[in-house]
Amino acid sequence: MLTLFLQAAGGSSPMMLIMMGVMFVGFYFLMIRPQMRKQKQEKNFQENLKVGTRVVLTSGLHGRIAQVQDDGFVIETLSGKLKFEKAAVSREMTESRFGDKAKSVDKADDKKETATEEKK
Repeated sequence: MLTLFLQAAGGSSPMMLIMMGVMFVGFYFLMIRPQMRKQKQEKNFQENLKVGTRVVLTSGLHGRIAQVQDDGFVIETLSGKLKFEKAAVSREMTESRFGDKAKSVDKADDKKETATEEKK
């Protein structure tokens, strides 16, 4: 029995290295790279949030961003204003809940701001 294992390990060492390399490349393209892309999208989403954007937090809390600070957001809810970390805002839940509404609210706010600036 031991001789079978020794023969299998000794005779195919270059082939085993090639298979290990193929497995590593496969893991990179199937698991590591998509996860890095997802993390980058999440970070960009959190960095580009503006005041007035409707969001859903990872805890399930719904609200509107009242203030943007260096270390987090102040979220306005029906019960008051609460401060949360930027990482608490979920891109996936916000887009699935509000979809284009969250983006259209931003555009409507921008139109209001430009209208008030033009009046001044």
